[in-house]
Amino acid sequence: MILEKVILAVITTEAGKFAGGAPLFTCSSVEEMEFVASNLEAILDGIAHRLQDNVYIIVKHS
Repeated sequence: MILEKVILAVITTEAGKFAGGAPLFTCSSVEEMEFVASNLEAILDGIAHRLQDNVYIIVKHS
């Protein structure tokens, strides 16, 4: 099986709402969340997608 899209990370300010197989990064503010999402996007060579005001995911598109 070849995965074409994979969630590499979840970044949020509300950790209690999320669980699963991807690493979860909990931030104390929206500004910190945006900073972490931007850096992880570059480090992981993925794309940051904002799902809600308090949630980003980093996705690798093959």
